[in-house]
Amino acid sequence: MTGALFTLTFAVAAPFWALMILLPNWSVTGRIIRSPLIVAPVLLIYAILVIPALGEVLPAVLSPTLDGVRDLLGTADGAAAGWAHMIAFDLFVGRWAWLDSRERGVPALVMAPVLVLTILLGPIGLAAYLAVRARWVRPAVAATPEPQRLG
Repeated sequence: MTGALFTLTFAVAAPFWALMILLPNWSVTGRIIRSPLIVAPVLLIYAILVIPALGEVLPAVLSPTLDGVRDLLGTADGAAAGWAHMIAFDLFVGRWAWLDSRERGVPALVMAPVLVLTILLGPIGLAAYLAVRARWVRPAVAATPEPQRLG
């Protein structure tokens, strides 16, 4: 079962990546990606893997040591859970970057390699997007007049 969950983890996330990278201007993409629930299938897989092992997981994460984390991730269940953890967070970061880039007007051709980096090397993709977003300033929110004070 662990092997199947490992394989399923990326399979349930891949369609969302495909929408953001290959069909960024399709109206359906925007409606789907706006929902933070796109990470729910991966979170469910993570829960299936981690909840039965909480007795082993909690000590390793409450008081982490290199050896403890290595031992935890050095099992099939641990590696599959670690993979689900990474995929969920990478997808959430990719979703945030995609949404933020749309607001800023970052071209889809600029975002495509950033999103691929985020899929493959999450933190490096995040760093790439932070560098990219500095060049595109979010349009100013329409100024609303301040209320006048009486007296």
